[in-house]
This record gives sequence, C-alpha cells and structure tokens, in this order.
Amino acid sequence: MFRLPLSAVLLLVLFSCSRPQKADIIYTNAKIWTGDSAMPWAKSIAIKDSIILYLGDDAAAWKGSDTKLVDLNGHLVVPGLMDNHTHFLMGGEQLLSADLRQAKSPQDFIRILGTFCREQPEGTWIKGGFWDNEAWGGELPTRQWIDSVTGNHPLFIYRYDGHMVLANSIALRMAGIDRNTPDPAGGTIIRNPNTGEPTGGLKDAALALVEKIIPPPSPEMLRKFLDTATGYALSHGVTRVTDMGGFGGWTDLDTYCTAYARNELPIRIMVRLPITDWSRLDSFVKAQGRGDDRLSWDGLKGFTDGSLGSTTAWFFRPYLDAPGSTGFMVMDSSLLRNAVLRANAAGLKVNVHAIGDRAIDWIIGVYEQAQAAHPGDHRFSIEHTQHIRLEDIPRLSRAGIIPSMQPYHAIDDGRWAYKRLDSARLKGTYAFRSLLASGASMTFGSDWPVAPSDPIAGIYAAVTRRTLDNRNPEGWFPAEKITVEQALRAYTVHNAYATFQEDRLGMLKKGMLADMVVLSGDLFSIAPEKIREIQVTRTVVNGKEVFVK
Repeated sequence: MFRLPLSAVLLLVLFSCSRPQKADIIYTNAKIWTGDSAMPWAKSIAIKDSIILYLGDDAAAWKGSDTKLVDLNGHLVVPGLMDNHTHFLMGGEQLLSADLRQAKSPQDFIRILGTFCREQPEGTWIKGGFWDNEAWGGELPTRQWIDSVTGNHPLFIYRYDGHMVLANSIALRMAGIDRNTPDPAGGTIIRNPNTGEPTGGLKDAALALVEKIIPPPSPEMLRKFLDTATGYALSHGVTRVTDMGGFGGWTDLDTYCTAYARNELPIRIMVRLPITDWSRLDSFVKAQGRGDDRLSWDGLKGFTDGSLGSTTAWFFRPYLDAPGSTGFMVMDSSLLRNAVLRANAAGLKVNVHAIGDRAIDWIIGVYEQAQAAHPGDHRFSIEHTQHIRLEDIPRLSRAGIIPSMQPYHAIDDGRWAYKRLDSARLKGTYAFRSLLASGASMTFGSDWPVAPSDPIAGIYAAVTRRTLDNRNPEGWFPAEKITVEQALRAYTVHNAYATFQEDRLGMLKKGMLADMVVLSGDLFSIAPEKIREIQVTRTVVNGKEVFVK
C-alpha cells in the first residue's frame, strides 16, 4: 500500500489547521448588541454549525463558496432571549383553551366559557382559562355563574396567577368537595359566607383536591402542547426556557426527552422538578447525567407562599383588603427547609417561589443556612422576589442569591396592588433598579402562561413601568425603572450566569453557541413607550434559523 512520507503528512496537517474555516452563514449590515462588555457592538457575525466563528465589522474572510449571506438592513441583533420562569406545556395547553384574559365583565366570562364548552367533545374536562377578576372590579366568579353554560363538562379553570381556580358543580361533586370538606393545610376552599357551601373557588393547596381526579393528558396531547408552545416562544425571540413544571415535572421531562430523542426540540429547555423529589432527582442525575445545552434537568422548584392576587402571598403584616390575613406558607416549613438543604448538599440547583415579604425573608434565611453548611457558588434563586423589604435587598448579593423576576407582572399587578398593600410595602415591589444597584444578578422571564412569554413586552415593562390601564404614564413607582441595556442583560447575560452557562450562552462572542434574535426596530433609539411595538423577525438557535417572519 502506498503511504505518504511523514513529512508530507505533517505538511497536510499544518496546511489544514492553518486554513481558516468557512462559515455556513454570515449576517451582515446589522447593529449587533453582543452583551459582551469587552466588545459591545458589531456589524457582522459568522456562524459555523452551532458556533460563532467571528464577530466584528467585516466577516468577508469567513465567506466560502457555500456560505449563505444575509443582509439585515441595519436591524438590531441581540443574543438569544431566555425566559427564566415558564410552565411551558401549560402555556401550550392555554393557547388551545378558552382565553378568559379577554373577559372584562362577568358577562364576558360566561359568554366566552359557554362558547368554548359547546365546541368541545361531550364530557371532556375544561381547563386553562387564566381569568382576571380584577378586570371587572375584583368580584370572584362562582360555580353558579357557569353551571348553566358548561353542560356536562367538569371544569377546572385557573385565575391568571395560577394560585386560584374555579371549579363547576360537576367537578366539585366528582372530587367529593362539599360544605363539610375541611380546608387542607396551605390551601383554602372558598365558601359562601351565609351558607358555608363551596363557591367553586379553590386556593393553592386546595387545588390538589380536584387535580388528583383529572385524567392526565395523553402523550399525543402533551406533544401538541409542546409544539404549540415552542412555535409561540420562538416567534417571540425566546431561545431558552426554564420550565418550572405544569404536569408534575416528570411528565413534562418525559415529553421533552421524547422530542429530543427524535431531534424535534428546536428550543433549549431547562426542567425544574418538584423540590420534594430531590432524592429521586439526585438518583436520576447520578444515573443519567444532567443533560446538555439543549435539554437539562438538574434543578428543583419549591414554594413558600401563594400570590398577591389570591391573597395567599405571605406577609409580615395583614392585607389592606383582608385585615384578618397575612397570607400563609403553602408548604410545611420543616419539609421545605430540609429539602433545600439536602438538595443543595447533593449539588442540585434550587429555585424557590417567594412573593410576600415574609416569604422572601424566610427563604433568604434558609439559603444563608445552606451556604454556611456548604460554602460555594450555588447561585440559589428566589422565583418572583416580588415584594421585598428594602432592608432585605443587600442580603441577596451577599449570599449570591439571584432574584428571578418577571417584569410584565409589574405593569399588570400595578393596576390593583394598592388594594392589597400600603405604599410603604409597594416601594419594594419589583424593585428592579434597587436590586441591580445592590449587586444582584437579576434575571428576567415571564411566568407564562400567567403572563406572555414575550421578552419585548417584558423589556417595555421594566423600562417604562407603565401599568396596563394607562394610569401611570410616568411609571408605577418610577424610581425602579431600568434601562434597555439592563433589561436585555437580565434576559441574556444574567440568565446564562444563573444557570452556570455563561461560558457558552447569554452573549454573542467568538466560540460561543450561536443563539440570536433579529428585531424589527432599535430598542436603544426609539422612545420607551414604543418598545412594545417592536417585533421579532428572525430567531436563531444553535446556528439554525428556527423562526423567520
């Protein structure tokens, strides 16, 4: 057999190594905000497979005979936008369900629900909804409103915060809930004050009384939810989501793993499992690893309290409109504390929901205890960090705790939060600027389907703080407004850091994964109130265009 001399082989190797790679695609004539403080701006980007080969003003050297050139006509490009908190499959389910966020009166609520129920197969469960009683003044809906229009469908529809539902009489009967059913720990069965009969409203832990009898969706339905959710997210420039659970966590993970195995998962997903399952996840990680940059599962989600809208968020002082209540803890405190400490000791990522100031104070204390027991870079997160006492803000950065926030909630809740809380407490509501000034690595997302998984809407909310009712044109508690760049960092650089991916995601930089978004307008130059008009025109994940408008 003929063999090349060793010297010739070496020359070929040296030649191939020195020859520059050619890009698969080059985007030119762009205004690229990189997120990289060492080189904040560029005009072109060259991509090979999933990796950024070049970022700068002229990528001509990276053009080969097969390279695709895309002229972006001066449009703004930003790194792939990440959503730090979704219930992703539930979001897909909601897109296929009755949209009760449109209801602005009890009559609207009844009409929309009745129309949807008549279109569904006989006897099927009706879920989703995400109604907002504040849209018609605050009165809670009851089963008596809807029993006549829901036919023989059992119904279980969410308030938009996900911490309260309305069940119709059929669903209550199937679940065995009547006037003699006691409130479960961490939950409330809403009752008629005169008769003691359940109204159909259930809060927090009481949801499980009905949830346990609802048939789980089939694998085919879950896949439909996934495809629907994915298309929606990518069209809004979301390249990675963190899924905080929707169908039990493990069911969600199985759905994603099946799609991933078929190479049918065009979005990056990080899954959070229930914190009470920390031991099961620990065993799973030891057997299966933690996943990869496309799909991973090394984190847990816990709850301290409920929500402001459902008056179940946990505060030091009572609600203004419910003076007999300070909210409550929805999980047993000893159980949650032990789970956090044990999960952290096992090296798992811990995310805990806390909305009220007492809940936030409590979980900071637990995280401080965990940090003392196992010093290190744990990057704990507080999901929502919604109503924090100003004196607690510095504790987050000192302990390396990440406030995981959803800015759209500020312009939504800001319409009615004054009914629940005094102005002294509201000063610590969505305290974006104060948290950043303290040194905290604040991250942004949506809590979809509670709010839209739409980072542009979130940036608008963080920059303007203009409530959805247009009653705060200068911003609701405007001292907490932040800049466009700060908001973008919360959706990109900080989100990557929070999940230990800052070496490969979150910014546009040579050698990093090629996730990016092209926008229809320049967020940095337009008037802040115009930000919400900007649209996503292209979304790129792993170097591939997965959405083009």
